[in-house]
Amino acid sequence: MKKSILKTGILAAMIAFASCSDADENLPNDSQQSKNTKVSITDAPIDNAEVRGAFVTITDVKVNGVSVAGFSTTTVDLMTLQNGNKELLGNLDLEVGTVSNVTLVLDYENDENGDSPGSFIETTNGIKHELKASSNEISINDNTEIFATGDNEIVIDFDLRKTIIAANDGNSQDEFDFVSDFELSNGLRIVNNQEAGEISGTITDSNSSSEAIIVFAYEAGTFTDAEMQEQGASSVMFANATTSAIVSSSNSSYELNFLAEGDYELKFASFEDTDNDGEMEFMGMLS
Repeated sequence: MKKSILKTGILAAMIAFASCSDADENLPNDSQQSKNTKVSITDAPIDNAEVRGAFVTITDVKVNGVSVAGFSTTTVDLMTLQNGNKELLGNLDLEVGTVSNVTLVLDYENDENGDSPGSFIETTNGIKHELKASSNEISINDNTEIFATGDNEIVIDFDLRKTIIAANDGNSQDEFDFVSDFELSNGLRIVNNQEAGEISGTITDSNSSSEAIIVFAYEAGTFTDAEMQEQGASSVMFANATTSAIVSSSNSSYELNFLAEGDYELKFASFEDTDNDGEMEFMGMLS
């Protein structure tokens, strides 16, 4: 059962940052101009200590309906793409302006070597837990800009915390599921790395016995108490956070990457594995 506790020791700060590039310098001056654009993928973490790997097999990447040039089926371990790490998927020429249609095509049956399953969670005991959704295409419900100057790179953030949940069917070989198709679409976001920034820092938590602390970045003014409750068909908590990160247990540092320019407020949540099942339970917000 989840309980709420309030601890002092962490100040959730309102943070504003500007990207490294000057927005005025990057305004497109020719809507028909094309720019070669990289496409990469990254990950926000999952709050389950038993998860050792999160593998998805991608067979195609489409941007504005066009497949990434030279892309071949790739199996990616998203768990290795945290804290600013990303993997290049390929590139293509895109018209300057708004990108509002990015689609990942997944293979649930076979990985890049033809082995089964194609997309799965691997737990610390070595068991592979197959992942499937009703559709093999994820259309990302987000948009970004391609600029007329500078190096463009679309980064796809595949948020494991929002997109993968524990299964409730009692099958030890299938303990994880993708969320619903609608939630899966909203669990990924895109940003042009040319305009992206990061928020990083350290925390002090001397008054809490948290086993894990997760920091959530919200667009300023969008956090409500409802975020601390399970929401939607898949009962996802903190569903509207832009991104999140696990605070390091060794040096109390955190790093939130690939954030579009804007104002954000940070919220820190305490988690403990109260029933020793490897899954962290939410204990309350830290103030």
